[in-house]
Amino acid sequence: MRRLLCAAALALLAHGALDAQTALSRREQRIRAAIAAAGDDQVAYLQHVVDIPSATLDLPGVLRVGETFRASFDSLGFRTSWVEMPAAMRRAGHLVAEHRGKSGRARILLIGHFDTVVQPAGPTFVRQDSLARGIGGADMKGGDVVILYALKALQRAGALKDLNITAVFTGDEEDCGEPRPFARQALIDASRRSDVSLAFEGGTPSLATIARRGISGWRLTTTGKQAHSAGIFSGAGYGAIYEMSRILDAFRAQLAGEQYLTFNAATLLAGTDVAFDTVTTSGTAASKTNIVPRQAVAAGDLRFISPEQPERTRERMRAVVAQHLPGTDAQISFTDGYPAMPPTEGNSRVLAVYDTASQALGYGPVTAMDPGLRGAGDISFVAPFTDGLEGLGALGEGDHSPGEWVNLKALLMQTERAALTIARLGNRPARQFHRELKAAPGK
Repeated sequence: MRRLLCAAALALLAHGALDAQTALSRREQRIRAAIAAAGDDQVAYLQHVVDIPSATLDLPGVLRVGETFRASFDSLGFRTSWVEMPAAMRRAGHLVAEHRGKSGRARILLIGHFDTVVQPAGPTFVRQDSLARGIGGADMKGGDVVILYALKALQRAGALKDLNITAVFTGDEEDCGEPRPFARQALIDASRRSDVSLAFEGGTPSLATIARRGISGWRLTTTGKQAHSAGIFSGAGYGAIYEMSRILDAFRAQLAGEQYLTFNAATLLAGTDVAFDTVTTSGTAASKTNIVPRQAVAAGDLRFISPEQPERTRERMRAVVAQHLPGTDAQISFTDGYPAMPPTEGNSRVLAVYDTASQALGYGPVTAMDPGLRGAGDISFVAPFTDGLEGLGALGEGDHSPGEWVNLKALLMQTERAALTIARLGNRPARQFHRELKAAPGK
């Protein structure tokens, strides 16, 4: 994997001359001026959508945020639609907005999401000088607003009409509906009609993401012979807890240290009577100190950088599980989550465009973020189909917590970078971004 990242970095340097548009054109100067002129409106828009509670399972709230953005995309001349999810999935659905420009130009996919992790009781946006506190301000209503106001500036500067753009804002990124391939079908379909994907999860001043790890889940159950504790290690065997301990410690000893691979044991219950809820990842356990326990269950996640890495790891985990202590049994199962976004030369080329746009604006260089610092995200579902770049959204901290805040001053920088990158990519021939299509993740 280190070789892949090095190759990606070399590709970035190799394409430097191609992407080195380091000065702003007159049209780009107009784009920049339009963004500056709309700065107060952008903050007001962000406050409006942040003050609409929209945790993933608050379907009316997610719909209200979606309706707000849909009206804005309609006003820009996009053709919009709302992709509904079946009632049984308990998810609000997704907004798809499409703008057709010149044939043969690169087709750009813009990715955002409306839902939040925390569900406030009401409005939370509080401005404090150049910062604002508010749930979803950074993750990722701030990124959604960066997309919208970049497009507004492109329209005002006369630069939008020729661009081929599809925006997909999901309503359940923080807690993806099941089955995942169905929940992400609209996004995957849009990527098949696109050449480049730009995703607007929270960013940093000098880093963007050309690779991010995928995630899957695992659940381990062990059983033993319930008996008087005086018989442990002999006729009663070792019991469920010692078998569970053996396996978890073997995972740690045998699997730890591989680059970009992590496997976390998050929940553990054990005793004579165990009840485990797989939906809430919670449960109860009971026993007595003089009884050899008969049940144990543990659950956790597995993170990885390529499609091959989890498959190798799962096989090694199964082999560990199969080596039972006397008088015990154990089984492990796996669930697919988000796929990985491996580093590619194409992703590095997109980063080069973003980097030179940033430098042309006077904001300095942007380099690739370590994939180990970024979790799973929606762009991973489209990674097999398009070149892509992630982490282009608002700057802030405290994601997934009541103390979340967003840097309002940096909205200007992120919106300028986004607008120039969209314009520069969108005016290139689509053939520059040819990607061999692969099977959709999860299929």
